[in-house]
Amino acid sequence: MRVVAALVLAPVAIALAYLGGVAWSLLVTLAAVGLFVEWLAVTGFGRELYVVVPGAAALLLIGLCLMAGRIDAALDVLAVGVVAVALTSGERRGWAIAGLLYAAGAEIASVVLRLDPAKGFAALMFVLLVVWVTDIGGYFAGRSIGGPKLWVRVSPKKTWAGAIGGFVASLLVAAGFAAFEIGTTGPLLMLGAVLSVVSQLGDLFESAVKRRFGVKDSSHIIPGHGGLLDRLDGFVAAVIVAAIFGFLRGGADGVGRGLMVW
Repeated sequence: MRVVAALVLAPVAIALAYLGGVAWSLLVTLAAVGLFVEWLAVTGFGRELYVVVPGAAALLLIGLCLMAGRIDAALDVLAVGVVAVALTSGERRGWAIAGLLYAAGAEIASVVLRLDPAKGFAALMFVLLVVWVTDIGGYFAGRSIGGPKLWVRVSPKKTWAGAIGGFVASLLVAAGFAAFEIGTTGPLLMLGAVLSVVSQLGDLFESAVKRRFGVKDSSHIIPGHGGLLDRLDGFVAAVIVAAIFGFLRGGADGVGRGLMVW
């Protein structure tokens, strides 16, 4: 079931990423709302609509701003959304605000990375493939080799062999991009390594949050995978870091180019 779900969802994600524009922004916005709702469910706010509604509304408005090319307006909406969630979430507002920032960070980063017409799709595919092969390589290396556990208290099944296997797989993806002259070999290998590590840290972070609240799966929306948080935890961390790299090197209008052209 896990493989079947991946074979259905991955081509859809790739197709919408290729189309870009409104199609990709709409998918990312809906995913961001789902991430926020699941985060609230994990942290104990799931039934508190006065927290869910303002945060979800902010994410939807952010998506509309991004579709219109107004990144500045999206950040303004996020600031208002943070205030609204803070005012409605009581003493545990830190967890609710963190969930909104987590979802909005993934939403904004995923869209701005794709915006660049020259390198946006390549940059987005680079991040997606590094995250996917890190997960797949880690799974098979961990299952076949086993050995010492990575962090038993947070994620009992993860091993150092799996972490290294996923890391090596990410370098193969980077080498493949370089072989097709989509970027320069050295920087791409460095990026692949960094994003692989960040992806695995994002996975561990989400596991730590679930363990903190005694939750096994964030939801059961994806057969064989659990929830959106369970499936996208590594991607969220990796795409945010990738977008920061790209922004620092290429500016708001050239995030994809800034990530891929060195």
